[in-house]
Amino acid sequence: MRVFGIDPGSIRTGYGCIDTTGSRHTLVTCGALVMPTGASLPDRLHAIFSGLGALLADVRPDCVAVESVFHAANARSALVLGHARAAAILAAVEASFPVAEYTPAEIKRAVTGYGRAEKQQIQQMTKLLLGLEAVPSPHDAADALAIAICHVHQVMPAGVVAAPAPATGKGRTPRTWRQWKP
Repeated sequence: MRVFGIDPGSIRTGYGCIDTTGSRHTLVTCGALVMPTGASLPDRLHAIFSGLGALLADVRPDCVAVESVFHAANARSALVLGHARAAAILAAVEASFPVAEYTPAEIKRAVTGYGRAEKQQIQQMTKLLLGLEAVPSPHDAADALAIAICHVHQVMPAGVVAAPAPATGKGRTPRTWRQWKP
């Protein structure tokens, strides 16, 4: 199963993609889309949409997981973040990938076992779960990988291991979880 995680942001949008068997996760790619300095909000949203669209076409995940909106002290920041999330979700939907959304507490709980974990704890657990030598950088990429790991933990109960998917008629793997045969 291949999961693409997105940590949306209007200045920097983190992304991370993992392959998983349910018990082992492997890094496919990660990074961040950094918006040009001084770019208008519409230009940043377009960059998020087109950048993620190109990445999704390249890695061809089975599903996309996105962090949901959290409470912000500043209403304007929350509104802009909502726009960035919408651009990310639209890129996934436009490419016909199923989308799942998780709250920050759900992500923290799935990765560290504690819903109020600090950012450094999440980054360290992401490093350990993926078997990496260093914490993924930038921190937005580590967050996106944690979102992907959270999705795996939600859809694959403990102890369930996914078998390699048989190719479909066009030589491609199934695109949804329901098509997988454990």
